[in-house]
Amino acid sequence: MNSSVIDFMHNRRSVLVKNMSEPGPNADELNTILTIASRVPDHRKLEPWRFLVIQGDARQRLSEELAEVKSQQMDLEPEQLAAEKTCFARAPLVIAVIAAPIEHKTPKNEQILSAGAVCQHINIAAGAMGYASQWVTGWSCENPDAQKVLGLAGHEFIAGYLYIGSCDEQPTERKRPDLSEKVVWLND
Repeated sequence: MNSSVIDFMHNRRSVLVKNMSEPGPNADELNTILTIASRVPDHRKLEPWRFLVIQGDARQRLSEELAEVKSQQMDLEPEQLAAEKTCFARAPLVIAVIAAPIEHKTPKNEQILSAGAVCQHINIAAGAMGYASQWVTGWSCENPDAQKVLGLAGHEFIAGYLYIGSCDEQPTERKRPDLSEKVVWLND
């Protein structure tokens, strides 16, 4: 048994984006994170996902473009619009995991679950490297106009935005599920 992996997984926590700061992963670390993210269950090797890596000035540019889309579709208070205009700039790195399920004998739900596994692999890899991460979704994940801004094809959607950065303090533990309420044992 690899007790260091078990210990890490037992104590893994997401860090709120608002608590992240520089630095983020360097190019080699990012490549490692993406390589690990690609090692997920994938029935029939369809690779029904891809990555959009958002760094540098692109974080602010895309934030502003998506804020414009949202403001055209919804009534936003000034503080809400200001927050939208900086949504990707809150962390040094944002990885959008794009789910790209196709018509195939492998059911779409399996393909979508594979994209979800990619998101969690990114969380785990970033944490194992000592970075803070948070898996975030929101209005833009399935909004057709936002998808156009992000360059998605018609059958694609955002499975999650993985924000990655540094954090000075470890997040506090939260209440976890009571397994006696979540597990049914069939062992006869």
